[in-house]
Amino acid sequence: MQLIKQDDWNGAHNIIEKMETPMGSHIHAYLHRIEGDDWNADYWYRRSGKKRPNCGLDEEWIQISALIDEM
Repeated sequence: MQLIKQDDWNGAHNIIEKMETPMGSHIHAYLHRIEGDDWNADYWYRRSGKKRPNCGLDEEWIQISALIDEM
């Protein structure tokens, strides 16, 4: 997700909101976490089958990137 690295939240959100998969929901949650909207992030974490992690955004992005690489 190059747009996330480029701090293009709106562009990344426009793409990810169309991905109706657990991974898409996880990234969607992460985006709302970046935004500071924990309530909305928690909704998307539930849709992904995960809970909001107890780590910083940088660490979570490393975890998401590792999952993407495994795909």
